[in-house]
Amino acid sequence: IKNADLYMDNFEFVDMDKIKIHKKNEGKADENALNLPDSIIDQFRLVSTYKGIPVSSMLFDSTGTKKIAALASYVIEALENGRILIIDELDSSLHFKLTRAIVAMFNNELNTKAQMIFTAHDISLMDCKKLFRKEQIWFVHKDKYNVYFYSLANFTAQQGVRETTDIIEKYKKGALGAIPEPDLINTLISIHNDTVKGGTSSDDE
Repeated sequence: IKNADLYMDNFEFVDMDKIKIHKKNEGKADENALNLPDSIIDQFRLVSTYKGIPVSSMLFDSTGTKKIAALASYVIEALENGRILIIDELDSSLHFKLTRAIVAMFNNELNTKAQMIFTAHDISLMDCKKLFRKEQIWFVHKDKYNVYFYSLANFTAQQGVRETTDIIEKYKKGALGAIPEPDLINTLISIHNDTVKGGTSSDDE
């Protein structure tokens, strides 16, 4: 976690006797607070230390820091034991350089057994020159009727995808599919029309 450049001095679980449980006016501990699931209690126990000052991770840390804390043990375990790690939206709440650094740990000659399979929306990860091979990148394309799953390796040089091709630009132009086409301007027009109609009705009344 420290190597992820989070400016953190320490990251640890504190003992339960150091956690203050809210008490009611009659001075008795809230039974509901004492009966919280262990997973919730663990979140209270997690403490981050910045410049010597300990703070509750749940209350103080950003979503990105919490995500790194949650992912770290799984990443290390997968790399140490040669396991497959599956993550949905790896890039969510993380800086793009941190996401690339995690990917690079798996796509490295020092890693010979572990594998990470993940989904992402960060198109900067589609880097076939430094980060991935073509067969490692897969797309999910949706239409009204079906969902299609296919590899970048399916595209040939005759289709304009070569080793020197800028994959990101190719994707942006829609040549690889799997790109949404939001039509949100119609939502704005609908809101505007409803507002105008509502205003006209009020004036008439």
